[in-house]
Amino acid sequence: MQLTHLSIVNYKNLEQVDLSFSPKINCFIGNNGMGKTNLLDAIYYLSFCKSFTNPIDVQNVRHDTEFFLLQGNYLRGTSDEAVYCGLKRKQKKQFKLNKKEYERLSDHIGFLPLVIISPADGALISEGSDERRKFIDSVISQYNRQYLTELIRYNKALMQRNNLLKNNGKQDELVFDIWEEQMAQSGNFIYETRKAFVEEFVPIFQARFQYITSGNETVTLQYQSQLAARDFQESLRLSRERDCILGYTTVGTHKDDLEMLLGEYPIKRVGSQGQNKSFLVSLKFAQFDFLKRASNLTPLLLLDDIFDKLDARRVAQIILLVSGDAFGQIFITDTNREHLDHLLNASGCEVSYFLVDSGEVKAI
Repeated sequence: MQLTHLSIVNYKNLEQVDLSFSPKINCFIGNNGMGKTNLLDAIYYLSFCKSFTNPIDVQNVRHDTEFFLLQGNYLRGTSDEAVYCGLKRKQKKQFKLNKKEYERLSDHIGFLPLVIISPADGALISEGSDERRKFIDSVISQYNRQYLTELIRYNKALMQRNNLLKNNGKQDELVFDIWEEQMAQSGNFIYETRKAFVEEFVPIFQARFQYITSGNETVTLQYQSQLAARDFQESLRLSRERDCILGYTTVGTHKDDLEMLLGEYPIKRVGSQGQNKSFLVSLKFAQFDFLKRASNLTPLLLLDDIFDKLDARRVAQIILLVSGDAFGQIFITDTNREHLDHLLNASGCEVSYFLVDSGEVKAI
């Protein structure tokens, strides 16, 4: 899959941008704060119907303007596809494929598979289980439409149950039964799908880590869920009294976690900066491999300032990897043109460079 052309109007600090891209490697060069990451975020938005860095849509409209527009032209297999998004302040955003508006944004997820690797990935290790569940959900939702549907149903039922709990449970038990049954139906599907995904994903991740590090360190991922040892619907019923006191639901797939291990220990506790970075980059490359296999499309790959905190050998391994035939179109941000030239010259790939300066972008 390939993004051939990108048009941007009033997105974050980008006033007006029109770019055509190389089918292989595209590099955005510029000082920090000039808008390089915003370009990647616009590409991400066209795949996921939301920003990677700011989920509040209106805050992505450029200051002192009333709207933003994004349009991407793609070569998807043998088909040309045009994806459009427009948002006006105080109005609902429009998302269109080939000039036809989507009835549900969720129908677009997975149509343009994409993987982004950025400094924000550090939250997968350092932050709570929410971040790791989002990672699992973002991968599965791009190739499994039913999973995304069940996830939406589950979260709706969870919200309704929490509303009942905040009302001190002063509702007919039948109302609890209805929402808990829906939570159990969707939650059991989510659990089984996540479990199968992690089992298939771990060997791919381990192979990528060994390639990048060329070392004897071992890594793994362990899926943890309350549903592994309990009947979910019965657990919800038994927890009502306690949950009413707390005001929220304490059992369910919204409490799942993905334990990340370096050797036998949590990488959060024992990993160095370099080990953490290698772990995360390997995780995202494994996501790329998995999506490519599951969707029969080569995802777009966005690399946002990923070479920091990696030694020269590991950087060389990554460049060798992404310049190979297994990877398709790649977008890279960096502050140093000479640095990228040195890394990419040996790849033999077609490379396009773009200078980003205070929201203005031009080919160089």
